[in-house]
Amino acid sequence: MEPTMTSRRNFLGLLAGGASIAGLAACGTAGPAASTTGGAPAAPGAAGTSTWILTGQPNEGIRTATIQRFNAANPSTQIALTSFQNDAYKTKIKTAIGAGQAPTLIWGWGGGGLKSYVDAGQVDDMTDFFAQNPAVKDKLFPSSFAAATVNGKLYAMPVETVQPIVLYYNKPAFEKIGAQPPQSWADVMALVPKFNAVGIAPFSLGGQSRWTNMMWLEFLYDRIGGPGVFDAVFAGQKDAWSDPSSIRALTEVQNLVQAGGFIKGFSSITADSNADQALLYTGKAAMMLHGSWTYGSMAKDGGDFVSSGKLGYMNFPGVDGGKGDPTDTVGNPGQYLSISSKATEEQKTIAKKFLATAILSNEEIKQWIDSGSIPVVKGTESLIAASKDADWLKFVYGVSSGAKVFAQSWDQAMSPTAAEVLLDNISKLFQLSVTPQQFATNLNQVIGK
Repeated sequence: MEPTMTSRRNFLGLLAGGASIAGLAACGTAGPAASTTGGAPAAPGAAGTSTWILTGQPNEGIRTATIQRFNAANPSTQIALTSFQNDAYKTKIKTAIGAGQAPTLIWGWGGGGLKSYVDAGQVDDMTDFFAQNPAVKDKLFPSSFAAATVNGKLYAMPVETVQPIVLYYNKPAFEKIGAQPPQSWADVMALVPKFNAVGIAPFSLGGQSRWTNMMWLEFLYDRIGGPGVFDAVFAGQKDAWSDPSSIRALTEVQNLVQAGGFIKGFSSITADSNADQALLYTGKAAMMLHGSWTYGSMAKDGGDFVSSGKLGYMNFPGVDGGKGDPTDTVGNPGQYLSISSKATEEQKTIAKKFLATAILSNEEIKQWIDSGSIPVVKGTESLIAASKDADWLKFVYGVSSGAKVFAQSWDQAMSPTAAEVLLDNISKLFQLSVTPQQFATNLNQVIGK
């Protein structure tokens, strides 16, 4: 989801896809951050300390600026930076780590992916780092550390922002049909024919990316059966996907698809291109379920859609008769940086200095808030109140802090092997090529793997 979501592609075919920031320094940005694009990554020690990040503004610019500030302050210990699109990164980082060619600092979403690295001895135990730098740990949201913890030890530093999944809506589209935002799942289904009747797609969806589809299931599972349904999957309970609440959630998704709930051709629309967001802010779609990180890009690319108050947002509504708490949320309780176990001691020392002195500095915190995001740090209330996006930020802060359960995105909570099967079957579910029962059977086979 920038999320937290996964699509696998061929490793060698992606090497030319890394977007270098080398040209940025020539345009007057601070610091000489290098790039390692073109060809296989250099072996640890050959190219110095390095990290990879995701593309997409405004987040890419904030990540880049943090690296550049560190490099400007530490001219003899530079960190090289390479950037990749979301789906491409997920494939490339997994392959690079497996080949012992990972960057020094490994950016990720924690959870099951991090556990797989820990089990293979590919990332360092950072428990002592936090013990030696208590101020670093104390400033972060306590809830952000769960996805960084494996077997009681910390293997990553929570960084960047808290990112709940949000139900966005286009206010003029609702005015056109004289309706209010949905307060229940029944309202969602009732809105579908009304929007279709006036030529507006009820929901935008970048379905080719697969993880965007997953967000629907995450909320429906929670609202129908409560957090215990997926918790049973995570705990390895046999046949957990066949729970009656699971089958109902899968069925409701297909009911929405069959009713024409999504934009036509959604399975060929990608989230990396932000095409799904454009459908919302141009009025071609009335609603969109997506991560809080999309607010910044819609503000940047959507003309006056955000600034003029045409964008509405809310938490996902409840389901009649459901067991879940409608104040709960799902998404990313943080992003995470780990240190590669294959890095040299010198590279590890530089990486730790970066984590202790540069990550979530006052400058970076302000940049995240200015972009419309909530950083994973305490004590930002005054900055939030002073922001031009104060209403939005208070909403995100309220959802994130008020949720009794903030569930991590499924494909990050699960192992990479199980997550790939999950995403493949979610795609088939939305394309109506598997039934809910077939979906459950296929996923039951990878529980605990």
